[in-house]
Amino acid sequence: MKRYFHDVTIALESILTNKLKSILTALGIIFGVMAVITMLAIGKGAQQEILDQIKMVGVNNILITPIVEAGNTEEEGEDGARQQSKFSRGLSLMDVEAILEVIPSVQKISPEISLNSFVLQNGRRSPAKIVGVSTDYFELYNLSLENGSFFNEFQKDHGVTVCIVGANIKAKFFSQVDPVGQYIKFGDVWLKIIGVLERTEVSLSGFETTGVNVYNDNIYIPVKTMLMRFQNRALVNTRDNSGISISGGGRFMRMSFSSTPGENTSSNYHQLDRIIVQVKETEQLNATTEILSRMMLRRHQDVKDFEITVPELLLKQQQRTKDVFNIVLGAIASISLVVGGIGIMNIMFASVMERIKEIGTRMAIGANKTDIVVQFLSEAILISVTGGFIGVFLGILFAQIIEQVSDIITIVSPFSVIIAFGVSAAVGVIFGYSPAKKAAEKDPIESLRYE
Repeated sequence: MKRYFHDVTIALESILTNKLKSILTALGIIFGVMAVITMLAIGKGAQQEILDQIKMVGVNNILITPIVEAGNTEEEGEDGARQQSKFSRGLSLMDVEAILEVIPSVQKISPEISLNSFVLQNGRRSPAKIVGVSTDYFELYNLSLENGSFFNEFQKDHGVTVCIVGANIKAKFFSQVDPVGQYIKFGDVWLKIIGVLERTEVSLSGFETTGVNVYNDNIYIPVKTMLMRFQNRALVNTRDNSGISISGGGRFMRMSFSSTPGENTSSNYHQLDRIIVQVKETEQLNATTEILSRMMLRRHQDVKDFEITVPELLLKQQQRTKDVFNIVLGAIASISLVVGGIGIMNIMFASVMERIKEIGTRMAIGANKTDIVVQFLSEAILISVTGGFIGVFLGILFAQIIEQVSDIITIVSPFSVIIAFGVSAAVGVIFGYSPAKKAAEKDPIESLRYE
């Protein structure tokens, strides 16, 4: 063992004697390991971001959104004459009730109506969005309360002016006091705060269209409070300007109220801005989406004034695309490691040719073939391992720099570090053995005579 330690010492001395050559030899390994760690960190970060976004849009959720451009227009008939198109009332609470009653795979459902305006509290004014929802909404999007309570049955059924605020609303207006029990004014209506949502820390990255919402900045009220106090576009469909009509005793009471003054109802006749449907099992998503599409078309008199999307499937499709991209990047980075290994092999072969007399001298004074193999193999492994350590450090550093500079989430996993470093060490053994074996097979006499 001591003898082999001496061989390793000779290899180390050779590396230190030829510093520049050793550094240039190690560059391929350094950049290869760095590239592998950085690429895997970007891929892991992208995967985590997608998983967080899937959680935010809700597992097994289906979104039904209105197509605002579709309305009661006239269309051209086959004979060239003008005819009145079919009438659709748009997305309404009646659709919500019907979906819940008819489709057995539906587990939870919530309407959503949004309105942008200003929040006022103690003389401070800030833009915000108010969202009318049912209590199921918070379970659909995995939203938890930091403090307070959700809407109770009486508040939901009677349109009571209560609200649940996001974490940013609390921070802006109630940083020093508990907001629960306090009042906040949205538009012209005072709302009593009954709950505060926990802060969500997820990068949205443009996924607002697939259902991701800025929960921290929103104010939530019962959907009937929204219809009674703020906004109801059902007036456009019912053509009833005179008052209020209420019918039905289901979970979502069907009603029409006068529209908010100044509201632009001519371009959007839908009572709801969105319907969120959650199915019981992921396997039921496609079938339920197909049933929903047919049912909604039938209810809307074959007018396609809505759009159905499945955010989870869209996000998973993007994840698969990113996975393919990451595999390609990882393969390119791995090629760098192989190229680095070939560089080590070439340099070691050149080193054998340069040091033939040294090999002959060592063998002449008693070194055997194993000593020569250990010496040259140690050089290759030391260069690879050192390059691997440097590459790991640079890979972690570059991953952090990319996250800070470009706002791309990067996650360096222990697995990627072990793989990259393990490959660099393996490269040293695999590509260093052949030159070491060639050196050991040199005839001592011929080596001493070599010019």
